[in-house]
Amino acid sequence: MGWHRELLIGFDLETTGTDPREARIVTGAVIEVRGGEPMGRREWLADPGVPIPAEAVAVHGISNERAAADGRPADQVADAIADVLAGYWRTGVPVVAYNAAFDLSLLSAELRRYGLRSLRERLGGIDPAPVIDPYTIDRFVDRYRRGKRNLEAVCAEYGVALDSAHDATADALAAARLACAIAVRHPKVASLGPAELHRRQIEWYAAWAADFQDFLRRKGDTAAIVDSSWPLRETAGEPV
Repeated sequence: MGWHRELLIGFDLETTGTDPREARIVTGAVIEVRGGEPMGRREWLADPGVPIPAEAVAVHGISNERAAADGRPADQVADAIADVLAGYWRTGVPVVAYNAAFDLSLLSAELRRYGLRSLRERLGGIDPAPVIDPYTIDRFVDRYRRGKRNLEAVCAEYGVALDSAHDATADALAAARLACAIAVRHPKVASLGPAELHRRQIEWYAAWAADFQDFLRRKGDTAAIVDSSWPLRETAGEPV
């Protein structure tokens, strides 16, 4: 039947910035998807505790006034999201996030910031898995395709509707649907079990990071370091 026909959990965060070590959660969404159709969802609005820069407001539309008036405390939101995701992982259900290394690293940074249990601690010392990242998979299976690789562009490539880009719920649903579309186009991806696909993505991401680091160094940035860890990393990444 294939993992793309089973239950998937779309996940997305909208944030105050682009560095997962420093940015804060503004909105989050977790959505259950089966066969490309949404079944249930959970949404969060946080008061991040810091000003939301104008450029971030322009992306996701959440003003400082709205976050302060309607948002829950940031530590409560981070804790709740982590608990929900850990609950799915404990039962073996894949979590789908576009550029998962950004969202999961940012969530992990928030948990550390507030002295909350890490994702690994919530999972009994096991790394969060399985994770399915359409960004990482698409970069591997269609590595020579030119053009942008942000969520909007890759959804367009695979014919996946994305009606409200940078809305956490819309992006989470689109990520899950995109994962399914990639599996349909690439049967070898569909044939992998979620655990094996998770392991392959670790390898694919590391290979991409090494190639990108070499590229940067050839271009003159001789000290360039690209973190090769996935789906959690400690250094800043390229949010999409």
